[in-house]
Amino acid sequence: MTDTAAARRAHPGRSGHAGSGAPGPGLPRRRAAGLSLLGPAFVAAIAYVDPGNVAANLTAGAQYGYLLLWVLVAANASAVVVQYLSAKLGVVTGRSLPEHLGLRMRRTPRLLFWVQAEVVAAATDVAEVIGGALALHLLFGLPLVVGGGLTGVVSMAILLLHSRRGTRTFEAVVTTMLAVLTVGFCAGLLFAQVSPGELVSGLVPRFEGAQSVLLAASMLGATVMPHAVYLHSALARDRHGDVPAGPERRRVLVATRWDVALALVVAGGVNVCMLVLAAATLPGVAGTDTIPGAQAAIEANVGPVVGVLFAVGLLASGLASTSVGCMAGAEIMHGLLHVRVPLVVRRLVTLLPAVVLLAVGADPTMLLVLSQVVLSFGIAFAIVPLVVYTSRRSVMGADANAMTTRVVAGVIALVIVALNVALVVLTLTGAA
Repeated sequence: MTDTAAARRAHPGRSGHAGSGAPGPGLPRRRAAGLSLLGPAFVAAIAYVDPGNVAANLTAGAQYGYLLLWVLVAANASAVVVQYLSAKLGVVTGRSLPEHLGLRMRRTPRLLFWVQAEVVAAATDVAEVIGGALALHLLFGLPLVVGGGLTGVVSMAILLLHSRRGTRTFEAVVTTMLAVLTVGFCAGLLFAQVSPGELVSGLVPRFEGAQSVLLAASMLGATVMPHAVYLHSALARDRHGDVPAGPERRRVLVATRWDVALALVVAGGVNVCMLVLAAATLPGVAGTDTIPGAQAAIEANVGPVVGVLFAVGLLASGLASTSVGCMAGAEIMHGLLHVRVPLVVRRLVTLLPAVVLLAVGADPTMLLVLSQVVLSFGIAFAIVPLVVYTSRRSVMGADANAMTTRVVAGVIALVIVALNVALVVLTLTGAA
């Protein structure tokens, strides 16, 4: 990746949203203050509580109790750093991460990079559509194929809302869904018997065999989401527009830090709730290796109301996250290939793999877990260039990362890469 003259040209897409072409600077900056600057991170945070998280967290809690709780805490803390850097890149430069990559990479590497990013986006979409299908099956008994199709149709309506009504309305809808899924996934803790001692012990980093490493990689892939990294920079760019250097930019960056911190505290809390609920209610219970089985066990152990709320939370998660994932894929294509595809068209195309997998009878829970492993392989491709670009004064000017931030972000990237290498080794040797 090398800087080019094109990278220093005026940003051609600052007036538009990813995939919509609608103007999106939000309120005029002279009026924007306080809560009015929040929002982009809450949209990105949906990626951190998608159906893949549900499968990974329930599996971790059911199989290993509180053992892997530390993975969630560490991954969420890492996500705060990563998502802030992504948003900062968009605010300071007026370009998304895919746009920076597209401007600085030669054609062949750029195409290869796009392929892996689209594979990650496809894995994301499979997980989210399957999650919505499972939720509709649990709530109404619909066949999975029908539920997958309905999930796609509703997500299409949400994307049309974004195109026609703009960022603020879309953010309000997604944030409402985030509130619904938070209640749905966390309500069970009011009735579960949680062990405080085991909860604390789960914060101590350790593994129990190769399978726990594979599951940890799945949890990592479900928590630090590559497509959220790509998209957040575009969301911040579209919300804030051109922000001149000086007090105004500092104010926006402070608000962005609060936006990221608050959104990921909510998302991280939901993930922790899911794992703790599974650890407290599912160990030793038969049939909890699938989401329907886990939901039935939760319902039997905690109550039917909690079971219904859990399914409602899963539905909200699937609908919101598949819409956000489709937007991320559109931004990836625009930034790397300089091609814009209408979000509705992209929704139709990306819906097909999930529906086909459901139609051939693939195990939906296993598909969810495997999709998160695929996501974990794409994390480094998003994080490494993000850290590099936000650390360059030629890109960020005076807002380039401080040395402490560079070190912390570098360590996060190295740990993620190391875990993925361990996953490859375990898989190839047959130990996993």
